[in-house]
Amino acid sequence: MSEAVTETTGENTSHQPGGWWATIREALRGSHQDYTSGPIGRAILLLAIPMVLEMLMESIFAVADVFWVSRVGPDAVATVGITESLLTIIYTVAMGLSIGVTAMVARRIGEKNPAGASEAAAQGILLGVGASIVIAIVGVPLAPWLLGLMGASPEVLAHISYARVMLGGNVTILLLFLINATFRGAGDAAIAMRTLWLANGINIVLSPLLIFGVGPFPRLGVVGAGIGTNIGRGIGVCYQIYRLLRKDARVAVHRSDLHLRPAVMGTLLELSGTSTLQVFINTSSWIGLIRILATFGTDALAGYLIGIRIILFALLPSWGLANAAATMVGQSLGAKNPARGEQAVWRAGLYNMVFLGLVGLGFLLGANVLIAAFTQDPAVATVAVRCLQIVSAGFVFYAYGMVLTQAFNGAGDAWTPTWLNVLCFYALELPVAWLLSVKLGWGPSGVFTAITIAFSAIAVSSGLLFRRGGWKTRRV
Repeated sequence: MSEAVTETTGENTSHQPGGWWATIREALRGSHQDYTSGPIGRAILLLAIPMVLEMLMESIFAVADVFWVSRVGPDAVATVGITESLLTIIYTVAMGLSIGVTAMVARRIGEKNPAGASEAAAQGILLGVGASIVIAIVGVPLAPWLLGLMGASPEVLAHISYARVMLGGNVTILLLFLINATFRGAGDAAIAMRTLWLANGINIVLSPLLIFGVGPFPRLGVVGAGIGTNIGRGIGVCYQIYRLLRKDARVAVHRSDLHLRPAVMGTLLELSGTSTLQVFINTSSWIGLIRILATFGTDALAGYLIGIRIILFALLPSWGLANAAATMVGQSLGAKNPARGEQAVWRAGLYNMVFLGLVGLGFLLGANVLIAAFTQDPAVATVAVRCLQIVSAGFVFYAYGMVLTQAFNGAGDAWTPTWLNVLCFYALELPVAWLLSVKLGWGPSGVFTAITIAFSAIAVSSGLLFRRGGWKTRRV
């Protein structure tokens, strides 16, 4: 009896040789694990730790470019900023496609069907390459018009080559996301993490050499940042392909897998299309909030941007736990053991609640000290502090909401979180933000309160729907 309880709950993790540190080392090193059996707590940690570090590396890409480009001049920084805003569309597509790939690969691995997982991965690669070709054909020649549409000045348009390089090389973004989604779905999270380490490491070293013309490298200015980023990502993709082609790979893609499989592609398009819509709704709601905040002046907007960047960075570990839950759900359903997947989701939600609860408490108590490190402007700091304190008050709810949303996606039930996003962000968050901030005179605090209300609502509604169990019967 005690062994059965241990296997189900994973309470023995700390009693294994080396305890938690051994689990952390194994997570970073990577190993073939069967996530459809064994201690659940340990499985979540083995998946979540490299996923957290993978996401951290992805977030550093844009930060590294802006750091070096800022030495070129404000017009160059504006070029990078506007282009990154344009690339948000590509990131939305990439994230949507990745959700579908993760769900399908995880399900096939849980079924002990590695050939099916390889087939799903290959169809995802074909879909990503196809989408990137369309984006490049449209984006490169229309880059000046697209940036002009976003308000780029003539000085920014003078650096249009940067936008063309980024749009033309968008295949590296899509494949990096899609193939890493394959690794995550298969449970090879450490490989996905190493890919981002490699790609980002090359970018950090190469970009300044190309921007400033160090040694034998040509001085390319802001264009050098784009070339360095694409080369870094491209080498990361080459490493991914190498791992997929290895005979000992958990998901080994063969040439025969790269032929079009209409049935598999159709399922992938259905999942990915819904998931892309889901990500778009989430992203566009933030744009709506910025539009409301802009009516209160630049101080309000600057304070919001500082506060929300701190919050998003603090949420990185939470996304790792949420993605781990998605993999566990997908593989458990494939193994015909939905109870294990359900237990893994509630366990990941509990871990996330403890983590974000502590972070939220720290933000509530130490917001003034933290914001002082980013701005000395009293008006901006006041807004940033309020943003940090009000939004973090809902962290405990958000902790479960993140995990539950990804659990639905991992099960292949992308429509449930998509409809919840429509209701909670479009029908609730944006109207409430306008009502509280403009009509009732709360100012920026009304927008921050609306964010907390919306994320709390999505967490509660996700929990109720998850308990109903419709996701357990979703076929992928």
